[in-house]
Amino acid sequence: MGRKGVARPIRRRDRRLHRWAKPLVIAMNVSELARRINIPPQDLYEILPRFGFDIGRRAIKIDDRLAQQFLKKWPRIRREVARQKEKAQEEEDRKRRRLAVTEGTAKTVSLPARIAVRDFATLLSLPASDVLKELLRNGILANLNEPIDYATAAIISEDLGFRPSPAAAETASEAASDRSAGASVAHADGTPRPPVVVVMGHVDHGKTALLDRIRSTNVAGGEAGGITQHIGAYQTTQQGKPITFIDTPGHQAFTTMRSRGARVADIAVLVVAADDGVQPQTKEALTIIQAAKLPFLVAVNKIDKSEASIERVQQELGALGVTSEAWGGKTPFVPVSAKTGQGIEQLLEIILLIAEVERERLLADAAAVPAEAATIESHVDKQEGPVATLLVQNGTLRTGDLLVVGETLVGKIRVMRNHTGDRLDAAPPSTPVRILGLKSLPEVGDLVRVTMERKGFTVAKRQVARPAPAAAPVVPTRTDGGEETPVLTLPIIVRADMLGSLEAVCNEIERIGSSSARVKVIGRGLGNITEGDVQQAASSHGQIFGFSVRCPDAIAEHARTQGVTMTTEKIIYDLLRKIREALEAILPEETIRTELGTMQVLALFRKEAKWHIVGGRITAGKIVAERGVKAELVRGGEVIAIGKLLGIQAGKEDVREVVEGQECGMKIGGMEGVEVGDTVRFAKEEIRKQLLK
Repeated sequence: MGRKGVARPIRRRDRRLHRWAKPLVIAMNVSELARRINIPPQDLYEILPRFGFDIGRRAIKIDDRLAQQFLKKWPRIRREVARQKEKAQEEEDRKRRRLAVTEGTAKTVSLPARIAVRDFATLLSLPASDVLKELLRNGILANLNEPIDYATAAIISEDLGFRPSPAAAETASEAASDRSAGASVAHADGTPRPPVVVVMGHVDHGKTALLDRIRSTNVAGGEAGGITQHIGAYQTTQQGKPITFIDTPGHQAFTTMRSRGARVADIAVLVVAADDGVQPQTKEALTIIQAAKLPFLVAVNKIDKSEASIERVQQELGALGVTSEAWGGKTPFVPVSAKTGQGIEQLLEIILLIAEVERERLLADAAAVPAEAATIESHVDKQEGPVATLLVQNGTLRTGDLLVVGETLVGKIRVMRNHTGDRLDAAPPSTPVRILGLKSLPEVGDLVRVTMERKGFTVAKRQVARPAPAAAPVVPTRTDGGEETPVLTLPIIVRADMLGSLEAVCNEIERIGSSSARVKVIGRGLGNITEGDVQQAASSHGQIFGFSVRCPDAIAEHARTQGVTMTTEKIIYDLLRKIREALEAILPEETIRTELGTMQVLALFRKEAKWHIVGGRITAGKIVAERGVKAELVRGGEVIAIGKLLGIQAGKEDVREVVEGQECGMKIGGMEGVEVGDTVRFAKEEIRKQLLK
């Protein structure tokens, strides 16, 4: 290679180096590694051992292989470090706020006996998301319209750095006494009502199939993918006694709905598949049942399967503190098969037995008080308008009654049907009914009351099946993300068949995204996709996602002409996956740079129009002759030219790699102005599509 007089000394040096270079340990300075990832070396000494790279606090160098492994994992490690710092900062802020409350320097807030979460956030001048997050940290799952009592609000306000007013506590105590006295009077003169049973458990463990067997109907067959997508309330009769069942979804996205189902129930049935055992939503359902202090029994389903193991279920639940009666505990375990009907009679008998034990709690006044009902589900039907499923809790609900939620008049009962679709004139306590004729929909979990007059109530605006009001257009654009990378936003419009499903889907959508990209719901509504949705999506450069709704052919054609992407799914798993894929599609390609090493130029061998051959010594790292390796000419600390590595020779032989300390010849293309004494830095860059973590 090159001129004979110059090339020979390099070969002799290479032969001499070859004898002692074999045991050479390839290493990188810790300070160099810290410089590459742009953090102080002292921080790097803290980070390395936390992620399995323990090199010692006084180490100056790190093995090259470990350094390369660390650089490869650095994007994930950086996010984890940022998350840990954020968590530590949150904990520090919590301590500071609690200290301010203890020292009496915190701001005082006057809290009423009961307050809606939305109003509570306004009172504290905080985002509603912060209040909901703090409630969740304390084990309370609530929506914005849900009321909380003074005791709960006081604890949350202290955690958020506010001091609750003592006067509010007295008011709350008096109100609680009044409620307790009123309840005792109602129970004293009350009559027995049917028990309300909530069926809970993990997804696909057979909850709906079990009710299907009990009711001798075919509800499970109508569910998409065999998964219940919203709450259903049904009534059956056993030994001449009615029992009301609430079927709740098992998928994790419907935690809020499942929690509300437990709040209106008297008895819980925890369904566990004998072939699958205790799963995540099983534990979650058990937590909700125990928090609501509900008496419950365990239905061990799918015992007809060959791999079924009742003992396994008993052991796994026993580890969670739930011991079966057969093992000396207090919880009934009933082996059942929704497929064959085995154990169903025994299950109903035990439910009636528990109801008998709890008979003092299963009292209601059906005549002397205005009716009250809990909202189980609500949606807008294209033909029938707003439709709500209510569970009567006290009094008797009648056709023609005026209904209010809080201080708002939501409408008049025009038609009332039971779970089989038969029209009813009156519905006593514990009866699930479907209400038509309302002007506006109550939220899932709202308490609906009957009023005798319209005066004093705000009349709700008529609600029809149309998209939510248009929000300000949001295009997929970068916004200031602080020190992190800019954030990309994907605007979407969500449509669903039921209000509870819409809320659950939107809550789950909030979990999708990362520090660099997120989804923004700019519109939401009930019913099929409309032309207004398409126009809003087109003006916002967004997409439309529908859950258990249809898109008419004319609307689909209009969306195509407007360039709007629409996706409809009947199973939440698929819908969330499609939203995630849509968000990943707008992420830009990222360049992954891997530093290889540096070489000091010792000689210039040959110069051609498109390439050079230079000789030099590797001063750091390991340089590999691969396609796509970039060469950067560095002089005075600045990059003055860029080329690419075309080949490596050592001792007139082509080699694949050279390491620190070796001398070699390099064939470099596209680089001008190389001089003896310059430094050439080598790196490999890979361009690939980003994915959400």
